[in-house]
Amino acid sequence: MNAKEVAELSLAEIEKKIRDTRHELLELRLRKKTGQLEKSHLLKELRRDVARLETFATSKKKEAVASA
Repeated sequence: MNAKEVAELSLAEIEKKIRDTRHELLELRLRKKTGQLEKSHLLKELRRDVARLETFATSKKKEAVASA
């Protein structure tokens, strides 16, 4: 997920994406520990996606407070 896609989402959608991505990251970590993960690069991608989503969520929250 790139920055343009995230910027178009609403705050509720971003928060849902964060939950889903963190759950997926947890599952990948468990699969890595059991030796079933073939694409270990997905861990890094998902961590970065979570960070990107968190950044946009914080930004949108600040915008909402400033406009209120």
